[in-house]
Amino acid sequence: MIDKRVWGTLPDGREASLFHLKGDGVAASISDYGGIIQSLRTRDRSGAMGEIGLGFETLAGYLAKPNYFGAVIGRVANRIRDGRFVLDGKTYSLYTDADGIHLHGGEVGFNQKLWRASVEGDRLRLDYRSPDGEENYPGTLDVTVWYEVRGDALRIDYEAVTDQPTLVNLTNHEFFNLNGGRADVLRHEARIQADFYTPVDATLLPTGEVLPVVNTPMDFTAAKPIGRDLEHIPEGYDHNYVLTRQKEPGLDEWVVTVYDPDSGRTLDMVTTEPCVQLYIGNFLDGSDVGISGTVYKKRYGFCLEAQKHPDAVNQNNFACTILRPGETYKQTTIYRFGVR
Repeated sequence: MIDKRVWGTLPDGREASLFHLKGDGVAASISDYGGIIQSLRTRDRSGAMGEIGLGFETLAGYLAKPNYFGAVIGRVANRIRDGRFVLDGKTYSLYTDADGIHLHGGEVGFNQKLWRASVEGDRLRLDYRSPDGEENYPGTLDVTVWYEVRGDALRIDYEAVTDQPTLVNLTNHEFFNLNGGRADVLRHEARIQADFYTPVDATLLPTGEVLPVVNTPMDFTAAKPIGRDLEHIPEGYDHNYVLTRQKEPGLDEWVVTVYDPDSGRTLDMVTTEPCVQLYIGNFLDGSDVGISGTVYKKRYGFCLEAQKHPDAVNQNNFACTILRPGETYKQTTIYRFGVR
């Protein structure tokens, strides 16, 4: 059963809604505005339900400061160098920020769109048509995202089709904090099934290299506190990990596990995507006041963004993000929650 309520009104008068999905010890509130996971609650080791996502109480908070909390990111997640790419011999120039980078879909990405919502059994379906030329991307792109809470897990399925060759690399930008926002996430213990990562330059754009994590602070192949090696990367983790698969990409092999020793909460992630971006809220600065008055200070949340390689269109050795007519982009990512 999915409950719905009106959440707020956009500047153009359209109404945005919140949809409430419940499972076994997991509850999520998701909006048709930006596909935002506004609230995510799970049990701690004592059995008490608590908020583990970062977000605002009201729609007005997201309108005032569109900072990607819990939102669908597209057309292309992460970064494109100089906002430029060549596709079938034609050069495209996208919106760039103050650093000259195209980030998370552009000036008004999918995180700021009102999606068309419908309920399909236990799944919330969100549809958005991105018109040809939006943010200077070619082709009309039809995107569908499904959210489902079942048992102890939140599942997100994505599909997209286009009428012209274009770029697609979708993800969700949920910020997690398994201690319920009582402290930063540096004591969380993470394990990432990735033997390689893509190094970045000072602007967080990939250099094009794919390097081993062994004997570097990037190594999470064995569980360790997120903050253990931060002295060697003072800017903090905001890096793309190339997942190491024991079998074909699917949904029966975990790729990331996180454990909070304070609350006992655990998070296991599976995805069909080749990469995961680990980001630990380096740019949070205490100016955001979220759910229940929680002040989101630096590193008060971590993100696990399933994706293809950042800036892939400009790197020959990265996973292809080009979608052509007649093809269907598909992705599934599942976050499973528990306790120890």
